[in-house]
Amino acid sequence: MSAALATAIAMPATAHATPPIAVSAVTLSKQTVDGKDYIVSEITVAPNGSTGWHTHQGEIYGVIKSGVLTHYGSDCQQDGVYGPGAAITDPTGPEHVHLARNLGTTPLVLDVTYIDPAGAPTSDSAPNPGCDFE
Repeated sequence: MSAALATAIAMPATAHATPPIAVSAVTLSKQTVDGKDYIVSEITVAPNGSTGWHTHQGEIYGVIKSGVLTHYGSDCQQDGVYGPGAAITDPTGPEHVHLARNLGTTPLVLDVTYIDPAGAPTSDSAPNPGCDFE
């Protein structure tokens, strides 16, 4: 994933959202209760794949089934490496831009539970915060 910064004379830079690379998701369950969506998904990230830079409007809880997830914050620093059986969560809100990568040679598979405002997406794409990777 790469975010492009386009500049023109007398024009401000424009950052572009970064799409996921080699990621697939299957929704296993979805229920709406009291204005919140409860969504359970299985996410697979192929070797060298990435979620793209993104944020979450709601809560997210995950468990790694196989492979290794390497997590980065908006400061471009690795802030976690999670293997099979590890539980993960991400902070909520647009100020918490982050990215997950599969740097391994086998697929990364995780089960994730999202608790979102009803109708909200499970994630919102975000521009690369200036890191040299996506």
